[in-house]
Amino acid sequence: MTELWWGVLAVAVGCYGLKLLGLSIPERLLEHPVTVRAAAFIPVGLLAALVAVQGFADGSEVVVDARLAGLLVAAVLLWRKVPFLVMLIAAAATAALVRALGG
Repeated sequence: MTELWWGVLAVAVGCYGLKLLGLSIPERLLEHPVTVRAAAFIPVGLLAALVAVQGFADGSEVVVDARLAGLLVAAVLLWRKVPFLVMLIAAAATAALVRALGG
């Protein structure tokens, strides 16, 4: 076996072990109010991290460009509870307009 396959096998065993560890946690710990409250914030944190990386990163550099204008428009429209498709189109159009104007 090559080193690559040993790595694939190690990752597979690690993933299986992590899944098994999650299944072995007692039910009373999963139903604890602090656990439930903390688990509710995990998707929000992951989405915020994804938006930050996609909106402000270019390779390994932090940049501020037309994507920031699109994100600001999307944030305002989200706050105003505009439908998602309309928000997406407006954000993309704003970013494209800022790029076209040289920003």
